Amino acid sequence: MTPTAHSRSDHGAPTGYGRSAGVSRRAMLIGAGAVAAGATVATAGGGDAGASPAPTGRYRIDMHAHFLPPEYRAALLEHGHFTIGGYPTPQWSPESAIDFMDRWGIQAQALSVSDPGVSFLRGKDSRDLARYCNTYAAGLFHTHRSRFGAFAVLPMPDVAASIAELEYALDTLHLDGVLLLSAYDGVYLGDPRFEPLMAALNARRTFVFVHPAAIPDNAKPALPLPDFLEEFTFDTTRAATLMLAGGTLRRYPGIRFQLAHAGGTLPFLSWRIGVLAETPIGNHWPAGAPRPSALDVQQLIQTFYFDTALSASEAAMRSVLAVAPRSHIVFGSDWPFSQAVFLEGGGDPAPGLSTVFSTSQRYEIERANPLSQLPRLRSAVG
Repeated sequence: MTPTAHSRSDHGAPTGYGRSAGVSRRAMLIGAGAVAAGATVATAGGGDAGASPAPTGRYRIDMHAHFLPPEYRAALLEHGHFTIGGYPTPQWSPESAIDFMDRWGIQAQALSVSDPGVSFLRGKDSRDLARYCNTYAAGLFHTHRSRFGAFAVLPMPDVAASIAELEYALDTLHLDGVLLLSAYDGVYLGDPRFEPLMAALNARRTFVFVHPAAIPDNAKPALPLPDFLEEFTFDTTRAATLMLAGGTLRRYPGIRFQLAHAGGTLPFLSWRIGVLAETPIGNHWPAGAPRPSALDVQQLIQTFYFDTALSASEAAMRSVLAVAPRSHIVFGSDWPFSQAVFLEGGGDPAPGLSTVFSTSQRYEIERANPLSQLPRLRSAVG
């Protein structure tokens, strides 16, 4: 029997499918949402009128969703983090998250803290806040078993303390993976200073969500735009490129890296990054690191996972498909930092996906692909 967009299981899932004055942050968010959600007329194959319908029911697994437990949010505000990436630091509660999920067809969210993680603190304060966030997340597994997963925050850039927290979060709390920011104190993932942590992540074959970090004001152009709009995507690209150039992906193949926001600009730059290694400029490649060819870069980029958060558009998705298989695309909402996009009501949270993918392909991206990477959450949702 050919599946339809309306067939559902008892769980509500479809069956049969394998910074400046004068600029309004809210207006920019809404504009970004309009781009992501703009209804173009193309089928999954492209070209013909009429986009494929989205599957129905509460079936989605949200791999890019944030939480701000009370003490964490209070610590952010106490230390002057009134905005995150230029977006006002939002309120969050389990109840508001569940309400959002119910209205937008999401069964569960894999929660993580956003930038700046706990890196705005040091020493015991950082370790304690990381433990608080991770323990809070694990508690949600008991109070809302089928609605939440979580990625552990680590007390970076303290590598030794981060390894200890990694062990506790995965082995004792049984969180689903780990959150890493693209950089800590200006040092990007892929730097040799992080090698012991990468080895520990690799030993556990950890799923790692890479989220961008804000660049200090004195290290970037003074543009009248919030960081989340452009700078976040560039920072993800920097981290991914350095992990390619420094050999992190080759040395630690057991780590599965999810890149936020469709990988930033990595898909667009993929060929250019590989070509660089084959030119005279490539003589400046990091000492001791294998010098990849264009082909090597293409093969390694395919190992990343790419989420759809604020990137569910035809341009972004076709760019990802040009460098990675569909099985490596996962749904993300970026809620509550994207809440101005989801203004009222409910329905399809990412209609732009239907301009590229068929109904059954959307089900893969929005449910099957995420659950294939998070076995504990897969068991919890049934």
